Amino acid sequence: MNRPQPSAIMMEKSVAIEPTEPALFLAETLDDLNQGANFLAQLSDDSWQVLRRQGTSITVEAGGSVFMQGDQHDGIWLIEDGVVRTFYAAPSGREITLAYWTAGHFVGGPEIFGGGQHIWSADVSQTCRLLYLPAGAIRGLIETQPSFALCLIEGLVAKGKCYSALAQMLGTRSVVERLAQLLVILAENHGRRDGNRLFIERKITHDQIATIVGSTRQWVTMTLDKFQKKGIITVARQSIVIERYDLLMAQVEAE
Repeated sequence: MNRPQPSAIMMEKSVAIEPTEPALFLAETLDDLNQGANFLAQLSDDSWQVLRRQGTSITVEAGGSVFMQGDQHDGIWLIEDGVVRTFYAAPSGREITLAYWTAGHFVGGPEIFGGGQHIWSADVSQTCRLLYLPAGAIRGLIETQPSFALCLIEGLVAKGKCYSALAQMLGTRSVVERLAQLLVILAENHGRRDGNRLFIERKITHDQIATIVGSTRQWVTMTLDKFQKKGIITVARQSIVIERYDLLMAQVEAE
């Protein structure tokens, strides 16, 4: 079974999963970002207890891996606290970030019953608490808990919509539009308003932005500098400030 290395895992008492902030991935609309975060919300208390008895609560330390591209599917991980990044690495070594998943979401699909190989990887940059459900337990829960089966279908539908939205953005939007849309998403979900300005609170590096929009760090730095010269944003060491939201939105439709 492909779990994080033992040094990265610490057994913990399970607690209820409470969605905290939206996931982050390229999407046309902000409403798409948190679909699926509450996919288990319809479970009764008794069903939750059954589910938790089948799972294992673990902690993956900062820099740890949840699973690797090429590992065998063997279950799913429910995110209880923290953020998990899923990403694909090409044979050339170049990476593209698929999404940053937050509490309430799960990672490890699509082959929830096990078998086959993971076609992307998942890691964490900060300590993350997860509830691991092995493939056999998932099958048993589906066979005995219809409510869980319905919830899991909803979660898989949300995942399908996410990756469909990502494919549409990558296939139909220029990289400038994708960068502008990512800044809009960050501003709306992680921004702090100060008058007409929006301070993006989420700490994100140019390298991370590049792997989300499908470009290079150098291109991101150059394009952010162009946005800054146009008065759209101000780039500081620890933040990006949206100075003219209207001009940023115009960039989304400009290319």
